[in-house]
Amino acid sequence: MNLETVLSKYEPVIGIEIHAQLKTKSKAYCGDKNEFGAIPNTLTSPISLGHPGTLPKFNKVVINHALKLGLALDCEITRWMHFDRKNYFYADLPKGYQITQDKKPICRNGKILIRLEDGKTKNIELTRIHMEEDSGKSIHDLDPFNTLIDLNRAGVPLLEIVTEPVIKTSFEAYQYVSEIRKLLRYLDICDGNMEEGSMRCDVNISIMPIGSLKFGDRVEIKNLNSIRNVQRSIDYEIVRQGVLIDKGEKINVETRTFDAPSGKTSGMRKKEAAHDYRYFPEPDLNPIKIDEEHLQDIQSKMPALPNELYKKFTESYGLSNYDALVIIEQKDIALYYEEIVKFTKNYKAAANWVMGNIKSYLNHKALDISSFKVSSKNIGLLIKMIDDNEISHSLASQKLFPEMVEKPNENPKTIAEKNNWIQQNNEDDLSKIIINVLDENPSEKERFKNGEKKLAGFFMGKIMKASKGTADPKKSAQLLNKLINQ
Repeated sequence: MNLETVLSKYEPVIGIEIHAQLKTKSKAYCGDKNEFGAIPNTLTSPISLGHPGTLPKFNKVVINHALKLGLALDCEITRWMHFDRKNYFYADLPKGYQITQDKKPICRNGKILIRLEDGKTKNIELTRIHMEEDSGKSIHDLDPFNTLIDLNRAGVPLLEIVTEPVIKTSFEAYQYVSEIRKLLRYLDICDGNMEEGSMRCDVNISIMPIGSLKFGDRVEIKNLNSIRNVQRSIDYEIVRQGVLIDKGEKINVETRTFDAPSGKTSGMRKKEAAHDYRYFPEPDLNPIKIDEEHLQDIQSKMPALPNELYKKFTESYGLSNYDALVIIEQKDIALYYEEIVKFTKNYKAAANWVMGNIKSYLNHKALDISSFKVSSKNIGLLIKMIDDNEISHSLASQKLFPEMVEKPNENPKTIAEKNNWIQQNNEDDLSKIIINVLDENPSEKERFKNGEKKLAGFFMGKIMKASKGTADPKKSAQLLNKLINQ
């Protein structure tokens, strides 16, 4: 049975939990460094190791990050809250419990806009966002006989972002996770690096007959480490559940894992219920109260967000949907584009330079835009030179731009003048070049004169070569047509 056949009979019901590690200098409840890649078990202390008699102390930066995300997602902010203990035993959880939030999450409700394949949009509603700490890391592939434990990650601050079960396809899931990751990066609260585990996804999925109001039995796919794997695991699970239901078999309510090479999920353990964790209020941390002044301060420092920039770029700057989406994909690229258009009103040309030459150069050199030395002002001046017919686009792209990269602090017009790249508009000078080209190609000249119009391209190429790319193409074409008939 394939995916299309299952979807013709059954409707998927999907909810996603995203765990985002926060960018803080220290862990959530102690002063251990929050860093990735350190030697295993070197970023620990008696507090993160859960030694008896130790007490946690809350990291204030965590709550500010949570408030930023809640405001960006239009959530209801909980003004008075407390932490809870989630009790369970696992080798990478040294305390035997996790400090989290149960009944009083910092954010409730909220939504994020995604774009669908047909160009329409859809709001994915959220249930909650809560603060908690990460566990350590179990490593299964370094020793063939033992599981190794690295507790550097124990206590790292997390935000868990939970959707309502409103996602209907793997594509919607893909778009949702992509938008959340983009937002986390814009807010600069999580780097979104799923390969390193700083953002991880759990997918809850069930299927029900089309038109039914009763959800089916759900399974949870744990710790998906790429957006593509989120999509692949959902498609596989939809088919797996459809086959079982058609056979009259029961869907086990369980936690499953996804194997990327095979593209299949497999059972891990029976799914726990909330009462299994024996939640109770954390006795060692005081409740938190969010006052209006604090919230307003966070709100006043919020950066421009992706959908705000998308609206601005399409409505105010007239960019296409495609151009706007490409530019806003990375915050630093979007901000660099915003700087360029302070120096030119040719918004489309600015977008083309960002998406073309600039991104190509960055990709070739494996650089971020922060390492790009050419100022936004000089890119704006370059665009103005093209618009004013001072230099052709091809010469600007092939010669002037590479020279600007080598001499980022020099005015592009100065570079062009030094290299004799300023476009020739003088009719007498252009006429001399064109006459020489015609005289050097008498056979082609005669054929062009007799109506073989395709030779116009041949002559324009010769003219551009003779002028070293500086001839004004439009004026040259006009003069060529004039001189050929003399």
